[in-house]
Amino acid sequence: MKKKRADVGLIVPGNSRIGGVTFYKRNGKMVGRVSESREKRSNTLPQFIQRQKMRHSTALWKMLRFCETMFMGPGNTYQNFASLANKLPVVYVEKTRMSDASFLMPGIPVSNGTLPSVSLQLGEVNGTAALLTDLKVEEWKYAQKLWLYTAEQQDNGVPRVMFKMRELPFREMTTVDGCLALLGDEFADPMKGWAVVRVIHDRCSAQGIVTRCTFYQQYTTDEALQFSVKSYGGLTEPPFPLPY
Repeated sequence: MKKKRADVGLIVPGNSRIGGVTFYKRNGKMVGRVSESREKRSNTLPQFIQRQKMRHSTALWKMLRFCETMFMGPGNTYQNFASLANKLPVVYVEKTRMSDASFLMPGIPVSNGTLPSVSLQLGEVNGTAALLTDLKVEEWKYAQKLWLYTAEQQDNGVPRVMFKMRELPFREMTTVDGCLALLGDEFADPMKGWAVVRVIHDRCSAQGIVTRCTFYQQYTTDEALQFSVKSYGGLTEPPFPLPY
């Protein structure tokens, strides 16, 4: 009578971890034990700041991705967007309730391409709020399109930026000092921002939002940083003194 093998059906090469259980051989027999790490996740100040940047970039993209966008460059569309969005000011929020919060601020990228960027400025024309561009009327080409992005800061318990995009008809634009501009009371709204993207076939300009919004600034202070750090369980000591 042959002896039954206790490890029939379980073939694990060397030491392996499956479903939180580590399997290894001892005295020729396969042994399994529950794997449990008590090591605290490293969370130095530089690491915390980088994670907050990535959190905000992801939250912004969750809103912007519903619009048509053009981000040309290495990696996929989100990676291209995130590489630009990570350069924005850092905002610090509470871990749970505010994990999906996003904030309207100057420079939020809405496109990235090789066409010349459109210079944008908020101002006034004869007492009317305006979005001024450096686009010359004579530079207008039949194959060229302009996309207008509108961003709005909302705060219904959790702050979020809502984005809209539409193609901008030439007839809606006014000429100011030889350049194209948009006029209207909405361009005085301190909770909105805009970007105009130049598009020719599969090419576009690199553009970021212009806005008067300062709502985000309350989440960039030392107090906001301390509150956010506390909600994440605090910082671990860095292995060397910080350079600042």
